[in-house]
Amino acid sequence: MAIKYQFNKTSLNDLNKQLKVRTRALPTLKNKESALRLEVKRAKDKAEELQQKILEQMKTYDYMVALWSEFLLDLIEIRDVKMDVVKVAGVRIPILKEVMFTQKPYNLFSAPFWFADGLRIIKELSMIGVESEFYIAKMRLLDYSRKKTTQKVNLYEKVQIPGYQEAIRKIKRFMEDEENLSKAAQKIVKQRQNEEAAQ
Repeated sequence: MAIKYQFNKTSLNDLNKQLKVRTRALPTLKNKESALRLEVKRAKDKAEELQQKILEQMKTYDYMVALWSEFLLDLIEIRDVKMDVVKVAGVRIPILKEVMFTQKPYNLFSAPFWFADGLRIIKELSMIGVESEFYIAKMRLLDYSRKKTTQKVNLYEKVQIPGYQEAIRKIKRFMEDEENLSKAAQKIVKQRQNEEAAQ
């Protein structure tokens, strides 16, 4: 990105202001980036932990595999998922509040006795699965924001701040050279005037 400037004091002042803004913002952006990186890791670890928990819970119910063929799949379904939104390091993230189920009535006398336990198991596994999906979504949102913040940090640190510093240096050198030439020209003019006056 080429920084546009002119060789005058107004342009110098503008560049100084832009440099100050970026220099002040850089530490904040770096802190945000590290906070986002930490939150991404936490969300990833929690999602993996929940995935592992689902697998472990399913293993504990392996003894019931033959019974699940009798289970009526339409007895229970997720009706709604209530969520809240919180800001984490300036990023809006959905947080799971509650999973609401719709349970169809069934005849307790004609249905197998383990249906009540089956419903409870499905609710538990569903809640863990939904919570896991929330953490995966959280991880994706935070990671996207972290990448954008990293790009901005790199832009400021490696492109814009050095670019503004170089432009300021060039303007100052130009203005100093102009001033030196002006002084030298004044000395020559004064010296000629003195020589003419002496003759």
